[in-house]
Amino acid sequence: MIDERLEKIEQTLETIRQRNTRVETDKAWETSAMRIGAICTVTYLFATLLLYVIGSERFWLNALVPVLGFYLSAQSLPATKRWWSPNAPLHHLAH
Repeated sequence: MIDERLEKIEQTLETIRQRNTRVETDKAWETSAMRIGAICTVTYLFATLLLYVIGSERFWLNALVPVLGFYLSAQSLPATKRWWSPNAPLHHLAH
């Protein structure tokens, strides 16, 4: 009986550890320079192609606008999160 309960607790603990590992990996990816660089590159290529197709002058330069917008917003998110976290609605429920 106790052995079964202990086994169940160990299985639950292992499940939680595996979930935490996945969450930490996902969080690291979300803030990684590799992800931001990949999104900027794909955005630039797509915007360049689209602007070329519609006949925009200096399409290669104009395609930088959405890339810079994304990049600046991605860089401001950590500061925004630090400001938001103490004010988050769920933060007040924990007390």
